[in-house]
Amino acid sequence: MLRYALKRLLSLAISLVVASLVIFAVIEVAPGDPASFMLGINAQPDTVAALRSELGLDVSKAERYLNWIGGMVRGDFGTSYTYRTPVGQMIADRMWVSLPLALYALALSTIIAFPAGIYAAARRGKPGDMAVMGATQLGVAVPNFWFAMMLVLVFAINLRWFSAGGFPGWDEGFWLALKSLTLPAIALALPQSAILARVMRSSLLDILGEDFMRSARAKGLSRRQALWRHGLRNALIPVLTIIGMQFAFLLAGGIIIEQVFFLPGLGRLIFQAISARDLIVVESVVMLLVFAVILVNFIVDLAYAAVDPRLRART
Repeated sequence: MLRYALKRLLSLAISLVVASLVIFAVIEVAPGDPASFMLGINAQPDTVAALRSELGLDVSKAERYLNWIGGMVRGDFGTSYTYRTPVGQMIADRMWVSLPLALYALALSTIIAFPAGIYAAARRGKPGDMAVMGATQLGVAVPNFWFAMMLVLVFAINLRWFSAGGFPGWDEGFWLALKSLTLPAIALALPQSAILARVMRSSLLDILGEDFMRSARAKGLSRRQALWRHGLRNALIPVLTIIGMQFAFLLAGGIIIEQVFFLPGLGRLIFQAISARDLIVVESVVMLLVFAVILVNFIVDLAYAAVDPRLRART
């Protein structure tokens, strides 16, 4: 197990280095100079040069990359060009929106997917199974921002049960803040629950064909009893793996949803930073999200290896 963990840790480190190079290169080749953008088109060259020096943009790209990476290793994400505040503080403030939103969406996705997947597997080939599979196919095909707009139209504009956007803050009350995250969380959860339900159904069907399930039926257990007592526990291994990966996606993939609902999260921060050519904010936030995705996948790999000795044996 230790050898496997070290190999995965090395792979994580290499992935982070490669990701940092790609992020820095892609953002640096984007047109436009942050100093010129901040001062306007009528700024004098010497003023632009002074601001570039103040922002640390007058050194080589290699030196800027090393300074950026070195600062992140020390926990220093740099200072925003636009707001002149530490990027780490900006990320911490926005994380209190993005992280609860991802957890909320993951909980809703699991609550929807588990019963749907179990129901479809228990009624394989029957109308109930076909109905669930049709619904999940629709959920996979339709993008989450379309769900978001439909939810706003129905529940915010027509029924007026929820607000169309915005976030009051946790200081205004837990339930009020949670209510403002409900529609965005549902929009994020619906496509993910469709994927998870299909995985749950497929995993359960594979388990139902195993010898130990037939032995359980031969001992007198009904199909439903065998499913709940023996099948579900064994089918959860690949499902839990998908759940871990979904959390990473929900944390990093809520950018469009946050923009649709005007939520002050990390996604909206990235959009604002791109518009203002605030490169250090874009680089740091994207790198943090990539790190979160890679770290969650690393934890999922370790958890999967802990319960599946065959995976460790292949390393």
